[in-house]
Amino acid sequence: MEQITILTPTGTLGYGFDPDAFARGMTFRPAAIAVDAGSTDPGPYYLATGKPLAPRIAVEGELEQLLTAALSTHIPLIVGSCGGSGSSTHVAWTANIVRDLARKHGWHFKMATIQAEFSKDFVRSALRAGKIVNFESEKQLTDDDIQKSNIIVAQMGPEPIIAALKSGAQVILAGRACDDAVIAAMPILEGFDPGPSLHMGKILECGAFCSVPFAMDVIVGRLDATGFILEPGSLTRRCTIVSVAGHSLYERENPFMQRGPGGRVEMGATQFEQLDDRRVRVTGTRYESETPYRLKLEGTRQIGFRSVCVAGVRCPTMIERMDQILSDIRGKMQAKFGDASEFTLLFHSYGKNGVMGSLEKLHNSLPYELGLVTEVIAPTQEVATGLCHVATGMLLHHSYDGQKNNAGNLAFLYSPSEIDAGPAYVFSIYHLVEVDYRPELFPITMENV
Repeated sequence: MEQITILTPTGTLGYGFDPDAFARGMTFRPAAIAVDAGSTDPGPYYLATGKPLAPRIAVEGELEQLLTAALSTHIPLIVGSCGGSGSSTHVAWTANIVRDLARKHGWHFKMATIQAEFSKDFVRSALRAGKIVNFESEKQLTDDDIQKSNIIVAQMGPEPIIAALKSGAQVILAGRACDDAVIAAMPILEGFDPGPSLHMGKILECGAFCSVPFAMDVIVGRLDATGFILEPGSLTRRCTIVSVAGHSLYERENPFMQRGPGGRVEMGATQFEQLDDRRVRVTGTRYESETPYRLKLEGTRQIGFRSVCVAGVRCPTMIERMDQILSDIRGKMQAKFGDASEFTLLFHSYGKNGVMGSLEKLHNSLPYELGLVTEVIAPTQEVATGLCHVATGMLLHHSYDGQKNNAGNLAFLYSPSEIDAGPAYVFSIYHLVEVDYRPELFPITMENV
C-alpha cells in the first residue's frame, strides 16, 4: 500500500461533527474511521464513577452515522477510551449502544472490545519491584494510594488495536488508549512508519482543531512513505502551516518530542509545507523505540463529599480587601470546626485570580465585581453542606476595615445557597509503570454481533 487515508470525525465522540463534512470526508475512501472518546481533562469523576463523559443521546446518534458509513464501505470503525475514561464499565456501555444500533438496523459484524483496567495486585507488585516512576503526580506512589484507589486503568498503545484488526474486527471498542495510537494503529498494521503515523494521529485526534476556523469536526489524514497530508472535511475550513504546526505542540512538554508506550516521536527535523489553500503536508518526523516499555497508569479515589455555594460580590471595599477577608474566614472555620471534622475549605474568586490563582501576572486594577465560589469537601455530604452554609454565613456578615455597608456582603445565586455536588474524587495514581509488554495486559474479546 503506497498511501493510506484515515478519517477522524470529531475530537471526542459525542461532541459533534458536520454531517456534510463527514460525507465529503468519506469520498476520500478512508481505510478506517478512528475517533477518540475520552480524556483526563474533565478530571477524575468519570473514571471513578463509571458515568459517561458524553450523553447517550449524543454518542448513539454519532455512532449510528459512523457505523452506517463504516459497514457500507467495509472499513473498520475504531473508538478509543470509550465512554470518557476507558474503564470496563465505559467499554460495556459503548458496546451496548452498538448492539442496540445493530438490532435496530439488522447489522451483522465482528466486534472487538479491549479492556484497559489493571488490578491493584498488579500495580502493587510493580511498585514493590521498583517499576513505577512519577509522571505528573505531586508525589511518589505508595501502597496506601493503591489500596484506596477504586479503579485503575492504563493507556494502551497501538498493539492491542492492531491485534484486534488482525483478528478481523470491523468495530473495535478500546478501553483507555493513547489518542494517537487509536488513529495510528491501522497505518502501522499496513507497514507505515510509526513516527509519521503517530504524529498524524496526535494531530487528528482533536478533529478539525488543526484547521482554521477550528472546531470539533471532520479531519482527514493521508499517509505515505515520507509523510502525511492533512485536509478538513468541511470546505469552510482550511489547514495552514501555523494551524497544523501549532497543534503539533498541543499537550506537549517538549515541543520536539512526544513519548508513548514503547517509544517516542521525534519532531526536531519535521517540516510543514502548504500544498494549497486547504492542505498541509508534514514530513521529517522520526520514531525511536525505547526500553523499558512504559504505560501510563490512571487511578482514582474518593476524598469525601462536596458542597458549593455561588455568590456575587459588588462592594468595592470588600473586593479590595478580599484576600484578607477570605483568610479571616478560613481562620474562623478552622478554630470552630478544626477539631470536630476533617474538611477542606476553598474559595474561587472569579474576576480576581479565579483561573490562574497564584500564577496570575496581572495585578494592575481591581474588578468592579467578583463571582465567588465557596467549596467544602468533608467526610459526609451532611457535614459538607453544613460547613459550606456556616462559611458563607460568616462571610455574609463579616466585618472588615473600611466597610461602608453592613447589610450583607454576598448576593447568593440560588436558594438554598448551598448545592450538594456529591462524592468528590482525585487522581490517586498518575504514574508510569515499566512492563514486559504482552497481549494479556489488554484482554481482547471478539463477538459476532
